[in-house]
Amino acid sequence: MAGMDDRPITLAQRNFRQRAETLERMGNQERFTHIYQSNLWGSASVSGPGSDAEQTRELRARLPELLARFGVRTLLDLPCGDFGWLNGVDLGVARYIGADIVGELVTQNIERYGQDETREFRVLDLTADPLPSADAVLCRDCLVHLSFADVRSAVENLRRSGSRYLLTTTFTGQTANADISTGDWRALNLCREPFGFPEPLATLVEGCTEEGGAYADKSLALWEIATLPG
Repeated sequence: MAGMDDRPITLAQRNFRQRAETLERMGNQERFTHIYQSNLWGSASVSGPGSDAEQTRELRARLPELLARFGVRTLLDLPCGDFGWLNGVDLGVARYIGADIVGELVTQNIERYGQDETREFRVLDLTADPLPSADAVLCRDCLVHLSFADVRSAVENLRRSGSRYLLTTTFTGQTANADISTGDWRALNLCREPFGFPEPLATLVEGCTEEGGAYADKSLALWEIATLPG
């Protein structure tokens, strides 16, 4: 699998860099709110092209089985975005907590999907706010948008939450990781430096077809949070 330098630049990267000077003057909540309001990632889903129906087909089919395999009864989905690709999936959990740093998205999700008593939605910053304890935290397409410092803050915050598992995006063929400004994007392999995660307990290859299949190694991988490097 080719390394990062051999992959084509994505639409999210192009659009962020066109507005980087403005965005980098903002705090994280304001930054991601601006990205949402302007549909900066240029997708039919405000959560980005990775949340489109085509890019989530494999996950929608296989995620419930993975959650059942590891006994997940309470799931924290952070960031939940617009809850678009998950809202029709029977996750098989007793409690779903969807959270996002963008308050407008959370309000919209409460109005659209909050009638189910097993679901709730909250405004939370993964890197800083106290998090509810859950059997697993689904953190798809998030760390890839965070600076190294913010990734470290997120992992430390997850450890404080007492949650057991982290299910998050990694690119298994990536050979090196690059730092970015939070809100930009790049592929990350969390088993490589500077993160050094152990081998995951389970991996779901997503079947990503973006950029002509250049990101076909995109996966959701599961780790026990207590085993992650501090």
